[in-house]
Amino acid sequence: MNQRAHAASAETARVPAQSRSEETAREAAGYAVGGAAVRGEHTHGERPIPQSRPVVQRASVRGQILDALRTALMGGELLPGEVYSAPALGERFGVSATPVREAMQQLALEGTVEVVPNRGFRVVERGARELAELAEVRALIEVPVMMRLARSVPAERWAALRPLAEESVRAAATGCRATYAEADRAFHRAVLGLAGNAQLVRIAEDLHRRAVPLRGGRADLMSDAGEHAALLEALVEGELDRVRALVAGHFADAG
Repeated sequence: MNQRAHAASAETARVPAQSRSEETAREAAGYAVGGAAVRGEHTHGERPIPQSRPVVQRASVRGQILDALRTALMGGELLPGEVYSAPALGERFGVSATPVREAMQQLALEGTVEVVPNRGFRVVERGARELAELAEVRALIEVPVMMRLARSVPAERWAALRPLAEESVRAAATGCRATYAEADRAFHRAVLGLAGNAQLVRIAEDLHRRAVPLRGGRADLMSDAGEHAALLEALVEGELDRVRALVAGHFADAG
């Protein structure tokens, strides 16, 4: 979806109304993440949450909220180190606290947020060392796979991935980290998918979500996206030494 269409969709879309009877029953049951109860968060003293990103319409309310929270995190609307309550976030998105807690549970499993008992969820702060460690783990997994694929996958299959590389460049040009992160993830998913190993793709995507820094400008995104195009050209041409250098450098830059 291009930027203009995305903006138009975001202007008009809202989260659908939920069944109050279902919400009430689930609220009464309570929710916990990692053994810590997260009901009854207090909203006083929290910073106002920007209202600039309505949620894109999806079939699942929980899925909508999860996508919206990821976008808010990547866009800097939810700040590292800050605590946010489910009721306050639910008010922002026009839903009850229940689907927000469910989405936050997923983000907690991914290591993006952590539970603060009786208050809500704190956005995890990732330092340079942690990002470097995550980049190293990604390299240990992805570089050998890419080199194996470089030796076995025919040029025409690599050429078929050019639209994804081009899409990542367009996403980078917007300067939106959330938009670029999705395009970047789609490119890496397609490359690793050629290995035919679903578990590899799942683990790599989990690492990708953890490893994406929450700061950085348009120039950083453009540089990263440019490496996708260069890598594909090296793969199409069968230049294995260049492929190895580009892949290793790609993850080194990520750290």
